[in-house]
Amino acid sequence: MSSNDDEIAHAERRFGVRFPEDYRHFLATEGSIARFVPPVDDFLMINAIAELIEVNEAGDFQERFPGSVVIGGDGSREMLTYDFRQEPPRLVLLDVSAQDWSSVIHQATSFSALLEQFPETGWKWDESEPSPS
Repeated sequence: MSSNDDEIAHAERRFGVRFPEDYRHFLATEGSIARFVPPVDDFLMINAIAELIEVNEAGDFQERFPGSVVIGGDGSREMLTYDFRQEPPRLVLLDVSAQDWSSVIHQATSFSALLEQFPETGWKWDESEPSPS
């Protein structure tokens, strides 16, 4: 195992989850993102694996949002978060000051889907849930 794989396994143990394979692959190969994504020019930040535990503990996210793991955000107040209350976990946005899951904004059903759609859609600000497939 590489040190990156060790860090991924450590984070998974800390949060009591197994990250989806597409996200694990991203962490192992690219590691992180912090840039404006054309053509929508929304800022997308995906934290490096070494930052995950610190970011989640700093915001008390597991206490306020049981089953959550913050993996990035918009570079401001909105946190890109895995919702592990369901399988497979979906990606949602949570405002850093939110107190519970009621203000979640659905972003994508998978990490791959988020990266694929983001250049065209950017962040979704409509709070409606996706229709079940």
